[in-house]
Amino acid sequence: MQKHRIRIVGGQFKRTPIPVIDAPGLRPTPDRVRETLFNWLNHLWDESWQDKQVLDLFAGTGALGLEAVSRGAGHVLMIENHRAAAAALRGLRDKLGATNLRIHQGDAWQVLERLDATRYDLVLLDPPFGLGLLERIWPALPGILNPGAYVYAESESAIELPENSTVIRSGKAGAVHYYLLQFAAPQ
Repeated sequence: MQKHRIRIVGGQFKRTPIPVIDAPGLRPTPDRVRETLFNWLNHLWDESWQDKQVLDLFAGTGALGLEAVSRGAGHVLMIENHRAAAAALRGLRDKLGATNLRIHQGDAWQVLERLDATRYDLVLLDPPFGLGLLERIWPALPGILNPGAYVYAESESAIELPENSTVIRSGKAGAVHYYLLQFAAPQ
């Protein structure tokens, strides 16, 4: 198997290589897809990241969350269950001196149940494919989102839209379908 080579595509840490460990199901979001997503967000947020709270729920290599860090997000929380992947993320965070990044090694579901009053402006969802994880996570999202927040999701096939959500943008690259969604405010 060919080792993935990825890098941060924009912001303060542009061109920084991101280590990719060998782990089952780890599939980094391609540079081109990340660049598209963050161009969308830069346009929607007028390139203003400093007050944004970002949650990268299935961090893996951290490529998505690191893009938010690199663009100056106020705070990024990455959740990664795989011990070696979380250690690689911590190493890169320390190398970059990214004080706006917190990494939690643990189960995404447990973290969702224990989140404090923090609400997020962007939730990044790139879970392992083929396990139906997006469908399981949809109901938990409205309770952790700020008004006007966005949710980015990747899937191996076209998704069935979650209730009370709207597709803002979407695309397909190879076998990956990706979406930028917004959820209606809870009633």
